[in-house]
Amino acid sequence: MKQIYLDHAATTYTDPKVIEAMSPFFKDEFNNPSAIYTGGRKAREKVDTARETIAKLLNCKFEEIIFTGSGTESDNLAIFGFVEKKQEELKQPKESLHIITSKIEHHAVLYPFERLKKQGYKVTFLDVDKHGIVDPETLKKALTPDTIFISIMYANNEIGTIEPIKELAEISHQHKNRFNQSPVFHTDACQAAGALDIDTKKLGIDMMTINGSKIYGPKGIGALFKKTSVKIHPQIVGGGQENGMRSGTENVPAIIGFAKALEIAQENREKENKRLIKLRDKLTKNIFEKIPRTYLNGHPEKRLPTQ
Repeated sequence: MKQIYLDHAATTYTDPKVIEAMSPFFKDEFNNPSAIYTGGRKAREKVDTARETIAKLLNCKFEEIIFTGSGTESDNLAIFGFVEKKQEELKQPKESLHIITSKIEHHAVLYPFERLKKQGYKVTFLDVDKHGIVDPETLKKALTPDTIFISIMYANNEIGTIEPIKELAEISHQHKNRFNQSPVFHTDACQAAGALDIDTKKLGIDMMTINGSKIYGPKGIGALFKKTSVKIHPQIVGGGQENGMRSGTENVPAIIGFAKALEIAQENREKENKRLIKLRDKLTKNIFEKIPRTYLNGHPEKRLPTQ
């Protein structure tokens, strides 16, 4: 029986072009990129090339890309890394610092926020409207003189709703807390990276999480974009890889594949979106016509082509 797979929001197969790009690094070019001999230096060059590719796609600096083991790890690094560093820098009790997220975030964001709440930080979980949108006015009202950090996802992994990230980031940066600083704004863009514009400067964000498994890339690889001005504590320490931000021998094949997958996804984005929207709308139209009492869960227009 032929399988029809409809869960690309959870994960995708690996593109053959991505597998081809990765293949040499499992056997012939297997060296550790931290090694000082020729093979290691060649591996380092390949990792740096992949980092440069991703930096160009995100319109950011080379050194602003940190490779991790997943989107979840990148979210954890952004959230715990920043909040811990800022609390140490400000020398304030945890109970006096405020952080904000939404109620519909991926668990990779929700659970860290819940842990920080248990540790004593003041946490606000924003409500969303009936379409799953975070109203910018809701964020404005939630801001306080103690707010230091905000994390709102770019597009929801369950219903595909696209959040007004640029506007939310602007609100964050227009606010000044009692430390005369603007809250740092992070977005989880794992679900959005294959379909939406991920230009970090256009979005106006401070940190962004992406990963490989949702864009026809390998699993077990992610990246965190972090502005050089944003300081964080590493969560994994040891060898000092990734400029000290994420220790552990870099997964060279996965990094190469990740860069290739993101490059393909962004190059084909507009064409692929048109194809998927046509298929999506045909499916939903037929469901509404043939199944009584059905309705769309999510925004009717501001949603991903795949959902």
